[in-house]
Amino acid sequence: MSESESPPPQSTPPNPEEELIQPNIPIEFVSEEEMALIEAAYAATRSSISSSICSPSRFQSNTRSIQSITLFSKRSFSDSTPPDIEDSGNFKSTQKKTRSGVAEPFLHRFRRKRGLSVTDITATEWCEKQMEFSLLFGKRKISKAMKVGQARHVKLEQEVVKKVKVGVESAEDIWAIKFNNFICGANQLLFEGLTRELPLIGFVEGVWLVGVIDEIRMPESQSDKNPILVDTKTRERDSLPAEPQRRNGRLQLMCYKHLWDTLVTSTFPTREFFDVFSLNRNSILSEDIREKTANSGFPAKTLEDIVEYYINTCSMLPLSQDQLLLRYELQKDQSVIAEDQFAYEPEWVKKQIQVCLEFWLGQREASYTLEEERWKCRHCQFATVCPGNPKPDTTSGSRNSDPSSLSS
Repeated sequence: MSESESPPPQSTPPNPEEELIQPNIPIEFVSEEEMALIEAAYAATRSSISSSICSPSRFQSNTRSIQSITLFSKRSFSDSTPPDIEDSGNFKSTQKKTRSGVAEPFLHRFRRKRGLSVTDITATEWCEKQMEFSLLFGKRKISKAMKVGQARHVKLEQEVVKKVKVGVESAEDIWAIKFNNFICGANQLLFEGLTRELPLIGFVEGVWLVGVIDEIRMPESQSDKNPILVDTKTRERDSLPAEPQRRNGRLQLMCYKHLWDTLVTSTFPTREFFDVFSLNRNSILSEDIREKTANSGFPAKTLEDIVEYYINTCSMLPLSQDQLLLRYELQKDQSVIAEDQFAYEPEWVKKQIQVCLEFWLGQREASYTLEEERWKCRHCQFATVCPGNPKPDTTSGSRNSDPSSLSS
């Protein structure tokens, strides 16, 4: 997520004649949460999402757009609204306990049916106490800068994706959409050399981890077949963020690489996937999804069919490069402030994930941010009630200091 993102430049509309002669193109599905972010981003930039197929734009002269399917669910999968922090008194009273009287781990309580996200890992690394407050008392406030950041990512995705609406009827349909996102994005990467907003679903360090990679590129060199993982952060000011923010961004990209490499080298635990998320592998997918997958060249009748396509696609992909790229853009004109290319550190990222999991699995209490990084408290929305804040009476809490409010 981003500190802020600048309004994207107007794209040149495609030539209608070129549209007519385009061959059939693969279909990418998008999740309900992603659609909500898109709508919020457009609201922030005074744009709107069409109820019909969006016109594609081109990122290269020889590149085709992918269709993407917008989710319109007939069921509600949202959680109940958490209590307000100012009205809750002792927040420990809000912690759900098991029959044995032990507090239920946050992972099981809040991520049981969706998996832990890479942004959950990075937000926990930023400040475990802030993460705990967010889980118990509601999500962080979405600032204008964050919405502008989301809008920038929407525009970047639209350079390679065209959106089409589709109906869903079950939880199995929602997961099918996520798997199809990956299949279509991976095909685009292999045939066109670039894809964006690629979703990943895998089993890493003993937990189900999900994430969406900003961008993946194939190297220009024909001899190098290993894709490059890229993440774009946007900035209001023409300067680099503080080291804790850069560290957090590097952790995010390393988590994506760890997840990507696990998917292409390890066996996907299919049975565990269906069991953990309580899904029916033989569930018949909605008519819309069956039609779109058939038109895309991988007809699927059930969720298990799509999972098999997902596994086969992963098996065809190479390991990603050990050199990762973190880009910093200036909001007002999308100019590049700097590019941070750094090496993957497998042992470091595994340790960071394991430390975060100690918190998520209830093995210890949430830690406060490091003493030298307590400046984060000046911008945290929970600062006035957090015991770790060194100056609670002088903190406005008007801005979020979590990494999502600073980079996208």
